[in-house]
Amino acid sequence: TDYNHLGFNLRSNIFQGGPLESRSLMKDSYTPDIIQKGIRDPKNWYGRKTDELGKWHQKNALNLNLQKALEDKYG
Repeated sequence: TDYNHLGFNLRSNIFQGGPLESRSLMKDSYTPDIIQKGIRDPKNWYGRKTDELGKWHQKNALNLNLQKALEDKYG
């Protein structure tokens, strides 16, 4: 019966959904130039990049292989 009640309510358009125009507290609080400055530019991004992380993992793998080879050779 719950399924039938839900179907009836959906067909009756009781659940009309949210407002058509969404509002944001950030957009209401700040001027447009602050919001524009807040968008991150991928070309000038200063954080860690996957290329640097990939190079570190490659060097780490070479170091581990070297340590293993030295232990096998010299004990």
